[in-house]
Amino acid sequence: MLWHKDKDLSMFSTDDCIVLPGGFSYGDYLRCGAIARFSPMMQSVIEFANRGGKVLGVCNGFQILCESHLLPGVLLRNGNQQFVCKNIYVKGMGSDKPLKIPIAHGEGRYFADNKILDDLEKNNQVIYRYCDEQGNITADANPNAASRNIAGICNSSRNVFGMMPHPERASSVALGNTDGKIILNTLLINEVVCVVEPDFALVNIRVSLG
Repeated sequence: MLWHKDKDLSMFSTDDCIVLPGGFSYGDYLRCGAIARFSPMMQSVIEFANRGGKVLGVCNGFQILCESHLLPGVLLRNGNQQFVCKNIYVKGMGSDKPLKIPIAHGEGRYFADNKILDDLEKNNQVIYRYCDEQGNITADANPNAASRNIAGICNSSRNVFGMMPHPERASSVALGNTDGKIILNTLLINEVVCVVEPDFALVNIRVSLG
């Protein structure tokens, strides 16, 4: 276990994957993720990603990745200016059908200028979009007014991924939803995952999705 003020990632190789999970890093003061971006551990994560290491950010983790400039764009207040917590549908990597995944955020509206958005689409870096239950990408299916219904993106090198929905909350039969396993299998299959807990620790775990 590594404290967020530590910096040593020498025990991990670029074959490993670091996951930045959801939460409220540093109380979400200023913008979400704006302070966490400067933590000692995040400096090491940035270096890890720049060497080709795999990094996945979920919700607050996505915000931190954008604030760290590992991913383009920014996450703004939801269009309705309210915290949104519910199941939504996304379509993208790993499945031809819409996936039901929970969201829980107040600042999840992905925003970037048109040039960045065009580049993301041109380079197939948009990995998930909000849609309805039938897979239609519409304004009504967009829970936070994200630009072009974007729910998740990756960097141009395709080793850094970020998304606002929580696939880890939809990965259990006991919870009545396993659609999240499809996303985790797509992004993390057969990987050793290192979870960075905002403000707390980094824990090395092995994903078990069977």
